[in-house]
Amino acid sequence: MPAFPTDEEAEAFLERGDLSEFIVAERLKPTSFEFAPKEKTVSMRMPEALLDAVRTAARQEGIPYQRYIRLTLERAIAARPAPLKRDAG
Repeated sequence: MPAFPTDEEAEAFLERGDLSEFIVAERLKPTSFEFAPKEKTVSMRMPEALLDAVRTAARQEGIPYQRYIRLTLERAIAARPAPLKRDAG
């Protein structure tokens, strides 16, 4: 993207311009948005080696390690099969 000296010039460019020349598929990264508020705090102890591995994996994903932990937990829960319903009698 070119640099513009004023917001007005940038807006004018965006309104009339085709941005496809600035979008390169190789530079695109998937992202997710979090809309639900975080209402509870969890504290846990874990081996330092595990925390280091989590931080490394989070860095490779390009997200903070605490978000990585939360997403990993969400994915694990979502992947679980639904519990079997038991008969009351």
